[in-house]
Amino acid sequence: MRKYFVRRNGKLVLTKPFKLLLLVFPCIVFVFMFSYLPLWGWSYAFFNYKPGIPLLDSQYVGFDHFKRLFTNPVMRRDLLNSLRNTFAMAGLNLLTRPFPMLFAIMLNELRSARYRKLIQTVTTLPNFISWVILYSVAFFMFSVNQGVINKALVGVGILSEPYNFLASDKHVWLMMELLSMWKSLGWNAIIYLAAITGIDPALFEAAMIDGASKTQRIWYITLPSLLPTFFVLLVLSIGNTLTSGLDMYYIFQNAMNKGKIQVLDLYVYNMGIGSGQISYATAVGVMKSLVSVTLFAAANWFSKKVRGSSIF
Repeated sequence: MRKYFVRRNGKLVLTKPFKLLLLVFPCIVFVFMFSYLPLWGWSYAFFNYKPGIPLLDSQYVGFDHFKRLFTNPVMRRDLLNSLRNTFAMAGLNLLTRPFPMLFAIMLNELRSARYRKLIQTVTTLPNFISWVILYSVAFFMFSVNQGVINKALVGVGILSEPYNFLASDKHVWLMMELLSMWKSLGWNAIIYLAAITGIDPALFEAAMIDGASKTQRIWYITLPSLLPTFFVLLVLSIGNTLTSGLDMYYIFQNAMNKGKIQVLDLYVYNMGIGSGQISYATAVGVMKSLVSVTLFAAANWFSKKVRGSSIF
């Protein structure tokens, strides 16, 4: 009891560590319910599960579904193709990681607070737009017959006839990355804006007294102060390399671009829900989680070697 309560003025009061524990307890319960409790679903990978039949009444097959990942030629081809798409889009995502930081720096340098708030609001709002609505906007812009982009390109003579952008497998990776970056740029910049407000103003004042220009203050003060935050987010994103998301690719997929847009999460969904191979899809998900943990550990180790510090 002494760990949790102390007597002050004749009354028992909670200790500070126990108060902090109570504050984070709802978060612990949330993480347990939605991150650890669902891990029980991994047991489906060891059974030949069919919907409508209780799991314990299904045939136990051990690691057969995991073996199919590498022994079945068709499964292996589709899995490798999905991995290629996943790593390609994840690589593009890593290349665009500095953009939110640079956008936050430029936004912070605006003198007019009114324009700064307006731009921040306009760039943050797309984060709250669902991908279904975003697809409607993209269809309005890129459709063959009534698309604004096609009309403009044909009108200026760049295209001789309308081009079906949404049903083509060319430049799918780039298009999805640009749409994703447009949707999340303002939202991802918020954490960098918060980090900028935490920089000691005395550093900028001393730099101005020494005659440093605005560019020099950004290069020698703002940017180095944001690099720790950038590297933490970068390590976390490397750990989530195989988790590219599902909704955006599911909305934009079609028979023409499926070979280039089907990432690993979409492949698991198509195999589990679309083809009814729930046990095999679960096995793929288990392997994805194990590889993600390995990538995260490797990125954390590399960060510790290069920067001298890690995130855990």
